[in-house]
Amino acid sequence: MPELPEVETTRLGLMPILGSSVLQLAVIQPRLRQLVPETLRSIIGEQLNTLSRRGKYLLLGTNKGTALIHLGMSGSLRLTATHEPYRKHDHVSLILSNDYSLRFHDPRRFGLFLWLEDEPLQHPLLSSLGPEPLTEQFTPEHLFSLSRKKKSPVKSFIMDGHIVVGVGNIYANEALFYAGIHPLTPANQLLLTDYQRLHQHICRILSIAIERGGTTLRDFVNSKGNPGYFQQELMVYGREAKNCLICQHVLELVRVNNRSTIYCPQCQPAFRSF
Repeated sequence: MPELPEVETTRLGLMPILGSSVLQLAVIQPRLRQLVPETLRSIIGEQLNTLSRRGKYLLLGTNKGTALIHLGMSGSLRLTATHEPYRKHDHVSLILSNDYSLRFHDPRRFGLFLWLEDEPLQHPLLSSLGPEPLTEQFTPEHLFSLSRKKKSPVKSFIMDGHIVVGVGNIYANEALFYAGIHPLTPANQLLLTDYQRLHQHICRILSIAIERGGTTLRDFVNSKGNPGYFQQELMVYGREAKNCLICQHVLELVRVNNRSTIYCPQCQPAFRSF
């Protein structure tokens, strides 16, 4: 699933479309997580003014309203030549005045392409989200304070979008490894100093992943159709039963909320309460 770095990579790659207008809309296949709404036709004739991100959602703004886009499990947004034939699993195409088309491609159909006429940040999908991890609102103290009554594993805690947005499975695995924290440790048992380390590595890893264009394990490509490269730097994710790159101990797998979780028993010792 595309996580924050992949969505931010997509956003950055699409910035050249700002200022162009939507000449035509083609809904090739409306079946996504929710049907592509008929109201999306309101975007025809509109100039694309803004392109922002909230968590894993993209917001494409016009004077009339906002297209709310989520890439789901396998989605991508690509800029293509207008005359390029549609591919299988292309769902939506915006034909733009700059001789390009913006195409939403989603083989598994878990994505979203909605049209909002009201304030987008008040939409139910966005209104209760936690802070962005690369902003001043996200601090070690924020994590520590919200964790005090949380007995759930720390990995589940940092993947909760109400706590902080955009820390998906790949980057949660990596941040916990670098912080030396076992993923099953109850969130309320960690000290502020633990959260200071974890905060540091969440921010560092997300920033590097954005610089590398995200992580491509199977489906993700950027707006030009190119893969990301952060997968070349993964320390634990996807490396079950391989040797730790730091201590050579065999990496182990556990399930946390039904998510594959890889960790090093040596570098991330299990929590013990006394």
